Amino acid sequence: SVFAGAFVFGIVMSSLGSLLPALFVAIGFGKADAGRLFLVMNFAMLVGSLIFGPICDRFGFRALLVASTSLIAGAFAGLSGVSTYGMIPGLLAVLGFGGGALNGATNALINDIRPERRGSALNLLGIFFGFGALFTPFFIGSLLEKAGLRIILISLALLTLAPLVLFLSARFPRAKHEGGFSWSACREALQDPLLFLFGLLLFFQSGNEFTMGGWISTHLGEVLRMDSRLAAYVLAGYWAAIMLGRLAVSRLASRVTASVLVIVSALLAMVSCVGLILSESGALAAMFVTLVGLGFATIFPTTLAQAGAAFAEYSGTAFSVIFVMALTGGMTAPWLVGRIAQVHGIGAGFWITAGSCAAIVLIQFLIRRRNPPGCQRILDSALSR
Repeated sequence: SVFAGAFVFGIVMSSLGSLLPALFVAIGFGKADAGRLFLVMNFAMLVGSLIFGPICDRFGFRALLVASTSLIAGAFAGLSGVSTYGMIPGLLAVLGFGGGALNGATNALINDIRPERRGSALNLLGIFFGFGALFTPFFIGSLLEKAGLRIILISLALLTLAPLVLFLSARFPRAKHEGGFSWSACREALQDPLLFLFGLLLFFQSGNEFTMGGWISTHLGEVLRMDSRLAAYVLAGYWAAIMLGRLAVSRLASRVTASVLVIVSALLAMVSCVGLILSESGALAAMFVTLVGLGFATIFPTTLAQAGAAFAEYSGTAFSVIFVMALTGGMTAPWLVGRIAQVHGIGAGFWITAGSCAAIVLIQFLIRRRNPPGCQRILDSALSR
């Protein structure tokens, strides 16, 4: 059921970008209006990410997972009947809010039920998210002309009901604080600088992932004159590399510490990003794009695993703080790259990504100095299985 939830969140994340061309035709609105839709949905996702943690820590996971999945299904069903632009922002706010809560809760749940294999389990969860994100554009593209937008949206709503049924029937761990929070202990955890180091690391990493996923195709087309079809294949290769990298780490047999894994991955992504910026041929650029995806693959889930081990008693609340910081980076970095690209070109904007990778290396060194030894041993054990 947890993996089904991650699959649905992948659908949510890729749905607006995949649906926009059809919505332009069906309803008719401009790019500025479309930009506002992204802002509304991302802000609602941030709010959902903020509230899920305390609720899960205090009341358990079932109610929140059922509620968030129901909101997503209802939003897709509502979108199937829209006839004017004014109806869309509210439904996308519901979709984003439900998606943010679902994403946070599934990550916190897998962290709690697999404490001995946090690293492997969170990387595997990320693979199912990737399947959902890849499924949506292929699903919409293959059925749009045959079935139409309304049938597609109803189908997505019905697909979302599958994890809802699983959430209703599955057994969940008891709430960690069902008798009530120890607010002093919770406040102490939330004031720990280590928590904000994890959040800052994922601020940069989320910005990296949003930036590369959003701007790679444009860079390949404008700078290297690659046709849109081939650029789309390269972008698919980027996402495939992320998924394969997470699969490899989830199956990793050799003993690798979490900190080393994050540092090596960030260095690989940084060098590959510089290679992409300097590439003068499409084939070379495609290779570096794939290596960037491979470098990015395990940074997010492995960092979550470290945070889950360090803040096990308040993992949901800690994840809320971390996800809010990560989503803030995911909204900020692509905007900043766009502003730089407007004046200096997209290649110049990608230096932001390379610099963010360097920042991740530095922050992971700081985390390694502050992280309790017990936390590191847990992760070493998890990654060696």
